[in-house]
Amino acid sequence: MTRKKHIAILGSTGSIGTQSLDVISRHADCFEAHTLTAGSNATLLIEQARRFRPDTVVIADESKWNEVREALSDLPIKVYSGTDALCEVVQNSDIDMVLTAMVGFAGLRPTIAAIKARKPIALANKETLVVAGELIMQLCVSRGAPILPVDSEHSAIFQSLAGEGDNIIEKILLTASGGPFRQTSAENLAHVTPADALRHPNWTMGPKITIDSATLMNKGFEMIEARWLFGVAPERIEVLIHPESAVHSAVQFADGSIKAQLGVPDMRLPIQYAFSYPERLPLDGSRLDLFAMNALTFERPDVERFPCLPLAYEAAARGGNIPCAMNAANEVVNLAFRESRISFAHIPEIIAETIARIPFEASATLDSYFSTDAEARRLAGEML
Repeated sequence: MTRKKHIAILGSTGSIGTQSLDVISRHADCFEAHTLTAGSNATLLIEQARRFRPDTVVIADESKWNEVREALSDLPIKVYSGTDALCEVVQNSDIDMVLTAMVGFAGLRPTIAAIKARKPIALANKETLVVAGELIMQLCVSRGAPILPVDSEHSAIFQSLAGEGDNIIEKILLTASGGPFRQTSAENLAHVTPADALRHPNWTMGPKITIDSATLMNKGFEMIEARWLFGVAPERIEVLIHPESAVHSAVQFADGSIKAQLGVPDMRLPIQYAFSYPERLPLDGSRLDLFAMNALTFERPDVERFPCLPLAYEAAARGGNIPCAMNAANEVVNLAFRESRISFAHIPEIIAETIARIPFEASATLDSYFSTDAEARRLAGEML
């Protein structure tokens, strides 16, 4: 790489954001943290800013602006607050890439602003494509802004497609660990706690995504994301439960050949690959030892015990604003479960009822996505 790549990290205090900064610190000759943003975690944002000395920081929670500004007053760092500032800072001409690691619907507007500014997107906010996939992909084409996937599964698909040109994809094989409840009976699922659901067997992720992994809604989101990223219809995206989390996903081609990407469950690998693409940089850490693996296991998902997955396929099939409504309802019930206000079994029930009651819009616009999001949150909130 000839010069340092200036990277804006939207959501620098979350799981993906902190691991991204670890990648930057290990390759300080290649990457520089130009802009760091956080929702409300002012303490960690200040700590990151003092270490990485970015050009700009943004704290979305406006009540924390003075705290951040005063803590960084001895450094030449620009400090902004509010959600509008998130959309403004990503347009800075010095930024070479924007990593969208904000959680949920909140990542949509800043991602659109970055695409309109023709910035390459390292996409870790899957909700952006779940909510507005068609709009986002059309905008990327018109503005010439590439998307480099950061989710481990989509990075694996992206890597498996390298060098394949226009070869026909017969099927995408999207792997899932199965989460903490893979072998939990339907009867016992009714009594699991948020603490149980947050104990993921393989991956270290933020609480929202970890709960989505436990319900398999995360895999439903990833199916919709893959549909838009790779132009493959949902019925040709097959979910496989793979508890070893060694095969991160695979692609089956028209001749029956399957290409997969394997590795240890370490999110720094897909993050770094997105940052350095098409180059591969060294990455310290453990390596996948095939000799130590007794077997690679693949199972079909149990859609009876985990109805969020078929709900996602249903939403994808209907299209329009329905995936947006599904995402909004899921954000509401995910938080409610984490706060012990509903049971695990109530999560898919409330999502399904919200989808059934939301007015359908086949040709949704950005404005209608925002109105759908608000209405779905209201409906789901009433059902809690």
